[in-house]
Amino acid sequence: MKEYQTDVAAFVLRIALGMMFLAHGFTKLLVLTPEGTAEYFHTLGFPSFFSYIVIVFEIGGGALLLLGILTRAVALIAFFQLAIITIVHWTNGWSFTNPGGGWEYPAFMSLTAFSLALLGTGRFSVLAGKKYPQTIQQ
Repeated sequence: MKEYQTDVAAFVLRIALGMMFLAHGFTKLLVLTPEGTAEYFHTLGFPSFFSYIVIVFEIGGGALLLLGILTRAVALIAFFQLAIITIVHWTNGWSFTNPGGGWEYPAFMSLTAFSLALLGTGRFSVLAGKKYPQTIQQ
């Protein structure tokens, strides 16, 4: 039963983190536009081309998390990305509602990603049949 609970926890974290990355990636792609995102990254002191890498990672990584493919690797990369975002927002204060956004939300999400990297995919993924039996053992 405990293994089942761990699998459910991994599934919930995967879906939450995957949806968050898809939402942010598509916002950068469709609302801010890649050019606008590149300009914003430049104002933060990052090379503009990083924005394109981030857009691809957030959309592609979000999709991989939803499917449960390469979960540990994607979550580990997400942890580092979100840790950098935390540092970028550090001077804005704690609350993400502060001007420029605070650091509490990206810090929380970085720990979520780290937790998922430790947990792994779990049995609920498109590849589940290759690793786990179809029945739940108690």
